[in-house]
Amino acid sequence: MQVTQTSSQGLKQEFKVVLPAADLAAKLGAQLAEVQAKAQIKGFRPGKAPIGHLKKLYGKSIMGDVLQEAVNEANRKIVEDHQLRIAVEPKLDFPGGQEEVERALEAEGDLSFVVTFETLPTIEIGSFDDISLERPVAQVSDEDIEKALKSLAERAQEFEAREEGAKAEKGDKLTIDFTGKLDGVPFEGGTGGDVDIVLGSATFIPGFEEQLEGAAAGEQRLVKVKFPEDYSAKHLAGKDAEFDVTVKSVAAPKALGLDEELAKKYGFESLEAMQTAVRGNLEADFDKASRDKMKRALLDALDGRYSFELPETLVEHEFNNIWGQHEQESKRAGRPLAEEGKTEEETRAEFRKIAERRVRLGLVLAEIGQNAGVKVEDKDLTEALVERARMFPGQEKQVWDFYRNNEQALAQLRAPIYEERVVDHIAKLIKITDKTVTRDELFAEEEEA
Repeated sequence: MQVTQTSSQGLKQEFKVVLPAADLAAKLGAQLAEVQAKAQIKGFRPGKAPIGHLKKLYGKSIMGDVLQEAVNEANRKIVEDHQLRIAVEPKLDFPGGQEEVERALEAEGDLSFVVTFETLPTIEIGSFDDISLERPVAQVSDEDIEKALKSLAERAQEFEAREEGAKAEKGDKLTIDFTGKLDGVPFEGGTGGDVDIVLGSATFIPGFEEQLEGAAAGEQRLVKVKFPEDYSAKHLAGKDAEFDVTVKSVAAPKALGLDEELAKKYGFESLEAMQTAVRGNLEADFDKASRDKMKRALLDALDGRYSFELPETLVEHEFNNIWGQHEQESKRAGRPLAEEGKTEEETRAEFRKIAERRVRLGLVLAEIGQNAGVKVEDKDLTEALVERARMFPGQEKQVWDFYRNNEQALAQLRAPIYEERVVDHIAKLIKITDKTVTRDELFAEEEEA
């Protein structure tokens, strides 16, 4: 094997490799000898089929495996000899074309190829002594607990039938039949029977629920609405529609009780036990929100701290993922690809900056984690896998088997866990000051970078 470095530009290293025909033929011969010892070919005694005959039968197939292994071996040797840190799978090019490959498959000629490696940049991590962050924290109040309990009570809301002839009010539950029409013609998906609707819940098209206020059981009404411009069903988006509605029953909500009965509905022994559980859940939510904001501030600090050349392939891959998701969301919402006030080209440029940030931070966190010996324990991965499987009731075994038999999928599950471990490591090395904020401030959404 002959290896010559032909180019070195930034993170890209290019090599020309020549695999001599004699070496390939020798490897083919060794493989055929192994086949000969095991082969049972009709007309020949076991293990006695001539090598020439086996070559006619299996030579090209075996040589394909030989070539693949030879190429892989050459690439491994280049990486080892030149101490390359590979960012992505190497790119192969065969300048001799199909004709040269065919001759190599017949063990009648050399095989030459050019391999290009895109490597990882060298990152000088340094210390984190100069990083100081504020971590917003908020305390769970009695008011927060009461609000959460009321929300749970509303989910378990019970209704009782109003007296005959009673008019529906906001908050009442109506059971209705309806038929929707466009220009007087019923449209697909616009018909429903025995459908429950709570007036004021905003679960139907804007304006639909309001027009049923004051209706009584047995009453028929014509409801006129306009579908939102961003409605999910494109053939209805922005269209004026009419619904023939029959109100079959009207029920009033029973008084909400934050009491022992509510606790029992949710499987608690007492209201006090339910309050304790709610407080614990809220505190976990508050802690997560606090950590998320601290992590965002830390990532911002790291992003402004490091500057180095990025592997183009990684950036392109990340950009394609982000842009692809943006295309799907834009299509689903019926909006243009260009963000408001920008051209599509400007929008693409902004998304590419996001891709570059993600790749840069990913490489920095990976380098920090490697230097610190951060690892993802098996139990952590198992817990994450169990949690993922729970998201697909009835298919838990299939999900479990999929991840356990798919290294790439398992790596995607491991990656966010590893990132959190690295963030934990860095958090121990920087100065973090807690800042007391309100609940609204803690959960206020920040504009994405």
